[in-house]
Amino acid sequence: MAERRIETYGSSVLRRKADPVKDFGADLRRLVQNLMDTVVAEDGAGLAAPQVGKSLRVIVLNLPQEDKEPLMIALVNPEILESGGECDYEEGCLSVPGIRENVTRPEWIRFRYRDIKGEYDVIRADGIMARVVQHEVDHLDGILFIDRIPASRRALLSGKLKEIAREQKHVARSLDL
Repeated sequence: MAERRIETYGSSVLRRKADPVKDFGADLRRLVQNLMDTVVAEDGAGLAAPQVGKSLRVIVLNLPQEDKEPLMIALVNPEILESGGECDYEEGCLSVPGIRENVTRPEWIRFRYRDIKGEYDVIRADGIMARVVQHEVDHLDGILFIDRIPASRRALLSGKLKEIAREQKHVARSLDL
């Protein structure tokens, strides 16, 4: 069970547009397993490769299901094809610890992705799946959920964000030793 350190606010990898996956081999399978192990260990609903320092268009979902095991699925090179409606929901993020804010997003989406074998699939999702896919696809585009809240709210959070960024730099420096 491999796990990676979560990159937090202030890490440059979180602000880059991730590269598409072209090789569907063993390295991708290892990355996906690592993401799955990490999202479970962190009790998250989703995790994107940039959050563990890999600038690749890969996300995993770890979605609760009533009376069943969580739905665990890997989405490679996901693309949102269409969306509709509007819904507010309080979001948090493993890369922005300690902050939760209401974010307005489309209520439903239709998206295309490839599985770890490279096969295409299209899903229409609403509810928590639509929310988590949108949040994680944002990560692939260098967008954090705090970018989707009003500037006035972000200004109120600036002290906490600076603290998270300072801690990110401290951890990054200590790992370089």
